[in-house]
Amino acid sequence: MQLSIIGIGNIGSAIANGLLSSKAINESDLIISDIDAKNLSALKEKFPNLQTTNNNIEAAKKADIVILAVKPWLVQPVLEDLSDLMTENKILVSVAAGVDFESISKIVGEEVTLFRIMPNTAISLNESMTLVASQNADNEQEKLIVELFSKLGKATLIPESLMGAATSVASCGIAYALRYLRAAVEGAVELGFKPETATEMVAQTMKGAAELILQNNSHPEVEIDKVTTPGGWTIKGLNAMEDNGFTRAVIGGLKANL
Repeated sequence: MQLSIIGIGNIGSAIANGLLSSKAINESDLIISDIDAKNLSALKEKFPNLQTTNNNIEAAKKADIVILAVKPWLVQPVLEDLSDLMTENKILVSVAAGVDFESISKIVGEEVTLFRIMPNTAISLNESMTLVASQNADNEQEKLIVELFSKLGKATLIPESLMGAATSVASCGIAYALRYLRAAVEGAVELGFKPETATEMVAQTMKGAAELILQNNSHPEVEIDKVTTPGGWTIKGLNAMEDNGFTRAVIGGLKANL
């Protein structure tokens, strides 16, 4: 199976790094295409056996799966050049936020097998939460794409109608989580810790909190209750955060673009 990634910006590069570092695909089976030679050479230095080109048609022609990782406003001109290649034997995967199946189908045709995926930048560390939607795909094709991106973290299939919400929760969610981390680090510095110590403390605490949920398959409140004693520090801190609108602010941020 050969795979091409068209567009080696932040997310395209992250996908390539994740696929290759996880051994999800052989270097020689990946073709990357970008107009910026620096983007190509940076990956080529790290993975010398991958194929590089600045010709999108060349990249797509060789591939069984074409991952389109360009900015949303570039989707139409790029796909117009590739539309004749998008036969029923190829799978087209779009990472462009906000560009729906209807818009893509108008360019490449109604019968093409399409996927929309929404990963986050942690995909370069094989720790992404990737949401996947499909059109014209059979069960085997859906399984193939979900399993491919599951090697880069976790992946799950959702209806296309939820892709906007998925963008906010799982893709933008990286920034939201990091904003909490930054705030907690600032608070820890105010409490007397050095910045580097505070950063390590908060980041590891966040990682541990996430693993409690993922490994125990439990609800956040179950884990919160374990550290919240009557009259204790935790409940006072939680209540102070709520008094300042913590939950309301988080939900408002998630809904801001919907």
